[in-house]
Amino acid sequence: MGLLTPDPGLLFWMVICFGVVFFILAKYAFPVIIGMVDKRKEYIDNSLKAAREANEQLQQVKAESEKLMAKVQEQQTAILRDATATRDRIIAEARERARVEAQKTLEETRHQITAEKESAINDVRRQVAILSVDIAEKILREKLSDSDEQLAMVNRLMDEANLNTNTEEP
Repeated sequence: MGLLTPDPGLLFWMVICFGVVFFILAKYAFPVIIGMVDKRKEYIDNSLKAAREANEQLQQVKAESEKLMAKVQEQQTAILRDATATRDRIIAEARERARVEAQKTLEETRHQITAEKESAINDVRRQVAILSVDIAEKILREKLSDSDEQLAMVNRLMDEANLNTNTEEP
């Protein structure tokens, strides 16, 4: 017997042992193995199905988040627009108030200047009147130092007073 050529009896028993082992495996082991393979296949299929559903949900969440981001940006734009309008309105109101206040101050200043001007004019008139009276008094004293001149002046003034009363009566 050689190493490479098997003996026919050995070959026969090897085939019988293989058949018995195969039968036992086919009867008890293969159904369990096939069941486990089927369970594994079912688990993988379920996992793939869950992954697809999760992916779909993720896509929905992405779409919703994009919609929400767009809405938030619109709100942000609206808020900024409102804030800008409010700022412009407040600035315009402040300018208007400042203009009115400046106008009021200017008007008060004009009134004050006018009052001071009139007061100064009245003061100057009063001083001019006092000076005129003083000057007239000095002139009359010099002119009327003589009693004849005094009598002539009194007569002349009386005549003028009579003329004024006569013209006013009719």
